[in-house]
This record gives sequence, structure tokens and C-alpha cells, in this order.
Amino acid sequence: MKSNVNIILAAIVLMAFSCSRKAGDDWVVTDRIQYDVVIKSPEPDLEWWIQNIEGKNREAFILQMLDAAYSGKVRTYDYYNYRELSGDQVRSIGSRIDTLSFRRNTPPYDFYDTIIRKELSIYNITRIRFIEEWKLNNKTLELKKYIIGMAPLVENFDEDGNLRGFMPLFWIFFDEKYPGNLER
Repeated sequence: MKSNVNIILAAIVLMAFSCSRKAGDDWVVTDRIQYDVVIKSPEPDLEWWIQNIEGKNREAFILQMLDAAYSGKVRTYDYYNYRELSGDQVRSIGSRIDTLSFRRNTPPYDFYDTIIRKELSIYNITRIRFIEEWKLNNKTLELKKYIIGMAPLVENFDEDGNLRGFMPLFWIFFDEKYPGNLER
């Protein structure tokens, strides 16, 4: 049943656009689309490949992305204001140092500080946000996706350990036009 629906939808798309374009032409479906891809499934009951990249490959992918960002091999930008970042600035994202003050429970009850250093773990990157351009070939219905940029996302938890959502770390852009013509 599902394959029949897909065939019907494909036929409708083909008919709708074959009249106005020559067969074989690629046309831009959208010059910009943004979406998240889960690369580490939170659902243990799903088959391993659904919303998941196998662990060894996922780790290698993330390490290669971070290495390219840290070393300056790729152009990296602040996620929110698109300001270009150096490798050291990217390296500091996701890392934090907190100082907590406590009072001793024995005399003389003086205060002492504890420094907590939190480092970004590759295991916390569970999604990748993409910006892409999509082109469709009228003749073959081949969809070509060009990655304009991507951003690694980490899980963001509240003080009680509840998942609040996903926090983007930075953008990597591959197209020279970006981030200049992104509009919010």
C-alpha cells in the first residue's frame, strides 16, 4: 500500500513539472532547507540502523568533524550570530569551568571552593543539523542534496537530568555564499 502511494506521488510530481521543464532538467526544489538528523538513536528497541550511525563510524565522523573545526580546515561560525570562529574558540564551545563554594561542616566552618571542569564529549553529540539545497531531476526523479552547512547538536539537560532539548555548538559552512545570505 505504501509503495503505491509513493508511486502515485512520484507520478503527480513528474506530471506537474514535466509540462513546464524539459525532461532531464534539474530544478531547485528549495534553495534552503534546515532539519536535524539523529545519528545516535535514543530508542533501544529500534533496529540498529534506524536513526543511528554505527558507533565506530559515528565516533570517527564526529572526531573528523571536530578535528577539521579545531584545526581551521573548515570555516566555522557561531551558531546564533554567524560570527566566524577560530579553532580555539570552537574548542572552547561545550566546555565549562564552574566554581562552587561550600562551607565545611566542622570547625572553624570556613568556606572552600571546588572547581568543576566540564569538557565536551563526542558521545554527547547525538544529532547533526543540516542546511541543504535540494534539486530534482524531472526525468529520473533523482533528488540531489547539496550540503550548505551543518551543526553538531548536543543533548541539553536540566539540573534534574531531564532532557530540555538539543543545543547547537557551531556551524560549518561549505558554500562560499554562506553564512552571508542566511536570514533569520
